[in-house]
Amino acid sequence: MYLDSNLKHEVLSSILGEIVKPYDNQRCKTTTNILSVDDFHLHYLIGKRQAYVNEFFIDEKTFFDPQYDFDFTNLSDSAACMRGNELYERPKGWYRMALKVKGTYPDGDTWLGTNGWRSDSVPGEWPVSYHGTSLAGAKGIIRSHYKAGSGAVYGRGIYSTPVVRESEIYAKTFASETTGKSYKVILQNRINPEEREICPRSDYWLIRVAEGASTEEEKQIVRSSIRPYGILIKELKDDVESSRDDRGDDGSGGKYSSLLSAIKKMFK
Repeated sequence: MYLDSNLKHEVLSSILGEIVKPYDNQRCKTTTNILSVDDFHLHYLIGKRQAYVNEFFIDEKTFFDPQYDFDFTNLSDSAACMRGNELYERPKGWYRMALKVKGTYPDGDTWLGTNGWRSDSVPGEWPVSYHGTSLAGAKGIIRSHYKAGSGAVYGRGIYSTPVVRESEIYAKTFASETTGKSYKVILQNRINPEEREICPRSDYWLIRVAEGASTEEEKQIVRSSIRPYGILIKELKDDVESSRDDRGDDGSGGKYSSLLSAIKKMFK
């Protein structure tokens, strides 16, 4: 799968529900709305961004890390690997856009493990989890999926799952104006095993966020507990499944179709 810059911006726009444009220092007069990976992380997970912001800019050189992109779409085998001493099923059928997270956190990069293909864990790395990016469209057991909301079944906090197929239930879907195709999007994370709770339904994991936690406390919990390092995208082949894009998978009456139409005009 080939992802050009326009499609990458469409993917981010679909996740955030806001227009994401390429940053150009020749044309952009302000850096206020430049979206770093950390901003993206916090804005999506806990929604802590200025309420008046309705568009963002990204510098692809500092946001994405293409050397770690990986095309799983035609993976011949999905043999289980170990990450953080826990089984990790590679996301067969998906393409990963890697986020530039190396060197981002004060505790170093041990949580990511070592580079290169391997089937075993290395000391100190965190297990892999996934989450779909659709909140209002969630149809399963978790109603506040990945948001620090109050309506979750097993407690207030941030939910994810180690099962890629389970996260697909909550995937964001959108129709691309760039390619004319429809896609699903989920995020690939590493999760701190010391902070994670395994729910009674063991294919869900919870990072607990106490009721009444301040914004700064929530940010600290997020940064120290669960870290997206890749955006996974899959082309939809099923016309019935793709038809959800006409109304928006969150029941918003085509909010994202309208959003992406606006993006198409920007790039003309």
